Amino acid sequence: MISKSLYGKLPDGKEIYEYSISKGNVTASIINYGAIVTKLLVNDRNGNPVDVVLGRASLEEYINNAGYIGAAIGRHANRIAKGEFEINGVRYQAGVNENTNSLHGGITGFDQKIWMVEEIPKENAILLKYISADGEEGFPGTLDTCIKYSVTDDDALRIEYSAKSDKDTVCNLTNHSYFNLNGHEDGKIDGHTLRINADFYTPNDNEGMPTGEVLSVNGTPFDFRTAKQIGRDIADKAEQIQMFGGFDHNFAICGFGFREAAVVSGDKSGITMNVITNQPAMQLYTANMLPEGVHKGSKSYGTHDAFCLETQVFPNAMAHSHFPGPILRAGQKYSHITEYKFTTGGKV
Repeated sequence: MISKSLYGKLPDGKEIYEYSISKGNVTASIINYGAIVTKLLVNDRNGNPVDVVLGRASLEEYINNAGYIGAAIGRHANRIAKGEFEINGVRYQAGVNENTNSLHGGITGFDQKIWMVEEIPKENAILLKYISADGEEGFPGTLDTCIKYSVTDDDALRIEYSAKSDKDTVCNLTNHSYFNLNGHEDGKIDGHTLRINADFYTPNDNEGMPTGEVLSVNGTPFDFRTAKQIGRDIADKAEQIQMFGGFDHNFAICGFGFREAAVVSGDKSGITMNVITNQPAMQLYTANMLPEGVHKGSKSYGTHDAFCLETQVFPNAMAHSHFPGPILRAGQKYSHITEYKFTTGGKV
C-alpha cells in the first residue's frame, strides 16, 4: 500500500511530499526532497512497530542536513581527493565541500535536489527521478537518474538505483540512512551484533581518504567475519579507530553479484537486518560525528547512536587503478541494487 501526504514547503513555496510504502511488517517513508528515508517502521519480536532510522524533525531541518541523514547520495558517494579526477585524458574538478576534498557529490549533491515521483502500486513501489545537468558540481555528462524504493513480500526495503549519461562520467550512488535497530531514540548501538562478509578493508589517511592499500581484516578491529558486538572494538587503540573515533571505513565485500554484505541485530528489539547488494564494497560508519541537536522525537541523538552501511564502489577509486571504480560510459546503464531485509530472532 502506498500513501501520500504533504510534508512541508520549501522557502520558495514548492511543496514536498512524503510517500509511505507498507507491506507485512515494514513501512518505509520517503520524501521527494533528497529522496530521503524519513521513517522505517519494522515490527519487533513482540509485534510492536519500531522506527529503526534516525531522522530530523521537519523539512526545514532536512534543508540543512549535516550528516546526510537518510538521504540519497550522488553523483559520487564518499570522497574524491581534492575533488579531482580524470576521464579520457581530461581533468575535472568536482565541488569541494570537506576540507580540500569532495564528499557525497559536492556542495549541492543529490541529497538537496527535488525529485519527481511516480507511484507504482502493482510493485508496491515509488520511482524517483532526477536529471543532473552536464557540468553540475563539475561532473561531465547529463545523468538521467532513477531510484526505486519498494517494500517486498519478505519484509525488505529494496532500493534500485539506475542511471545513464550522454558522456563518460562517474556514478556511485547510495543511501545514507542511520540505523538503530532498537529504535531511533534508544541511544548507543554498542550492543548491536554485526557480521560483515569481508576479508579486506581499505585504511584511510587522516582526512578519511583511502591510502590505496587493501589490507586483511585478520587480527584487527575490522574483522567482523564472525559476528561481534559493534561496541567491542569501537574504542580500540588501533590508530585507524582512534583517528576517527570509531569506524568510518570501506570494506571489500566477498563474492560477486547480488549477495549478502552484512547482518546486524538489535540486542533489545530482536530485529535482524540483512544487507544484500550487487556492489563491490560497503562503508561502515558508526556515527562518530553526529551533528548536535539532530532528532525527530523527544531526544537529541549523540555519538555512536547509530550505524550506516553504505553500499558503494571503492572511495576515491579514480586515484587508485586497482580499486573497483565509478566510471560510467556514455550510453551504458548504471545498476545498483541493495536490500535491507528484516526478520526477528534470526541468526547473525
